[in-house]
Amino acid sequence: EALVMTDPFHHEALLYAGDDDYLRGVVPFVREGLDAGEPVLVAVPRERVELLRAALGPAADAVRFEVMEELGRNPAWIIPAWADFVEAHGGLPVRGVGEPVTLCRGPAALLECQRHETLLNLAFAGHRGFRLLCPYDEGRLPDEVLSEARRSHPWLSHHDAPRCPSEEFAGADHRRHDLELPDPPAWASSMAVTASSLREARALVRDVACAARLGARTGDLVLAVDEALTNSIRHGGGSAQLALWTSDGTLWAEVRDSGLLTDPLAGRVRPAADSIGGRGLWLMHQVCDLVQISPLAEGGQATRLQIAVEPAGSSGSAGGQSGLASSA
Repeated sequence: EALVMTDPFHHEALLYAGDDDYLRGVVPFVREGLDAGEPVLVAVPRERVELLRAALGPAADAVRFEVMEELGRNPAWIIPAWADFVEAHGGLPVRGVGEPVTLCRGPAALLECQRHETLLNLAFAGHRGFRLLCPYDEGRLPDEVLSEARRSHPWLSHHDAPRCPSEEFAGADHRRHDLELPDPPAWASSMAVTASSLREARALVRDVACAARLGARTGDLVLAVDEALTNSIRHGGGSAQLALWTSDGTLWAEVRDSGLLTDPLAGRVRPAADSIGGRGLWLMHQVCDLVQISPLAEGGQATRLQIAVEPAGSSGSAGGQSGLASSA
């Protein structure tokens, strides 16, 4: 008979410094789950996967490991992955280890990881029996990142202190991450877009992508921008301002309109198979490396998309998780 989940979602930040400290915090948590017969999913950076496999020994075969650089390359992919794991074991307690916040993340991706950590509390508020441990490298991460971990996790554990409630926990207040994005650079290609100029906008995206040598992912960018523009025209006042530019090996596209997104989990929860509409933001997240949505000081919002430009000579594609059909 299946066990009934009675404990609320347990979201804990583990502050560690060094490999030994990391193992002292993570390995007992994983073994405790295995001993209780709980399914365990560990999603951590590649180097940590190997470290944990070695420390767990034969017990590692009972753990599902995922490389965070792949599962969470776009931080918005992580909540759906946890949701799939939890739902696959419906009615049973489960536990996970997730480490999306690392020094390898750029500033924009780090901000979205921090938004993700906060939104976990909202996404799994009704999922009882799910325990999630999130390691933070106290020895290397900046103080402001560690402070944010204390605000986004109801529970804390530390190498020299037992598990305890976080006095700084701020709840599922995603709004504190809604920082205004800087304006696109002066050299960006731009145009005003309405329903009658969508075809012209798609052509501009293709031209910029080709000039940037985006390669096999040009179609991903065209699709994502088209979804963003279509959403703007339908729900954001009937028009939008499009800007595209390349910097630091990344092609950026931004769509500004007069709309305002009210659902903080939009695009991070898998749409129901029979749902009609509401798939545009989900699709953008699936085909892009990063999607940022930010309010504008003058009202409205900006939707900013990122796709990495393939290195010269590359013939592969680092595309999103699925080849989804367009459906705004």
